Amino acid sequence: MSWVTGADGSGYGVTNLPYGVFRHGDREPRIGVRIGDFVLDLAGAEAAGLVLAGGALGRPTLNDFMALGRPQWTAVRQRVVELLTDETHRSATEPLLVPLREVTLLLPFEVADYVDFYSSEHHASNVGQIFRPGQPPLLPNWKHVPIGYHGRAGTVVVSGTPVVRPCGQRATPQGPTTGPSVRLDIEAEVGFVVGVPSALGDRVAIDDFADHVFGVVLVNDWSARDIQAWEYQPLGPFLGKSFATSVSAWVTPLDALADAFVPAPDQDPPVQNYLHDTPHLGLDLALAVEWNGERVSEPPFATMYWTPAQQLAHLTVNGASLRTGDLYASGTVSGTERGQVGSFLELTWGGTEPVKFADGGTRTFLEDGDTVTVTATAPGPDGTTIALGEVTGTILPAR
Repeated sequence: MSWVTGADGSGYGVTNLPYGVFRHGDREPRIGVRIGDFVLDLAGAEAAGLVLAGGALGRPTLNDFMALGRPQWTAVRQRVVELLTDETHRSATEPLLVPLREVTLLLPFEVADYVDFYSSEHHASNVGQIFRPGQPPLLPNWKHVPIGYHGRAGTVVVSGTPVVRPCGQRATPQGPTTGPSVRLDIEAEVGFVVGVPSALGDRVAIDDFADHVFGVVLVNDWSARDIQAWEYQPLGPFLGKSFATSVSAWVTPLDALADAFVPAPDQDPPVQNYLHDTPHLGLDLALAVEWNGERVSEPPFATMYWTPAQQLAHLTVNGASLRTGDLYASGTVSGTERGQVGSFLELTWGGTEPVKFADGGTRTFLEDGDTVTVTATAPGPDGTTIALGEVTGTILPAR
């Protein structure tokens, strides 16, 4: 139990403690952890000698701290839990608590590289049926290899950043034209943030996942479906994806999710040796998607076919190096039901079945002024619930 008012039962208690970077007033960016509706200033805690991290907590991003590795992550987490639960530390720690309402949250880590996977069998099958009717929904390689592509790290933005409607080429019955996207979509995903790098030429073994990955963020990989459909053959996503990818301001450490790992779906046919993980575990995360404040979908992450450890092993099997701050995302999270999909392409079945809102309005794809928010929860120890930091964004008109 924490002595911080309102922390227990909030989803942001001492079993969670996600890391972020905040600005308070005109001060420089500082690293903190969320506890209830407060931020504990870890830069101030380290400066006061309450936490030891070799100065890494005094930096303006999490990168230096993430590079220290799991033993240091665990030690700092244990110390912060002690500070927030032991009354003997209250007098020294309480002045370092800043009300969440007073801070501005920033992108918590400097993104090195960004990779997006395509790991939901249900999402891939739905997209196959929409785009290739009458053909097998999954391509022959899909259950053999975690499909992914390299995205644009420079357009990863923190939750709350407005998203300008992208322009680009799209097909029309009269031929290609250039202009604002008219089929702007979301992709509700889960992202994994790399802390410990690897050497060029080395492969990261599947059992080493937890030694390299610092934590988890929610991701909305905004997608211009009309631009994407015109450009993606033969090389795949490009301008239809690279204009913006939103991530939550809070990075939930893997240690906080220890009780959320569950058996992942069986894989048939058998995977290649480097992808064989024992035990074969995914994460039991319950996502929710709100469109203009109305919940329209509840994607279940536990149904993902390819696991985060398999994705990391595949990402590096060719010897590609990891860097501190690498972000790799799961791909759209979709379940078996229409109300469990992570994209509006699926929710409206390619725009043919509009969503009806309680106020009588309808939507197929995103309109200017629309706001989308993705949230998630996970099971914590002793029946507690952990909340992951939300990711939200509002669409602005094309420029």
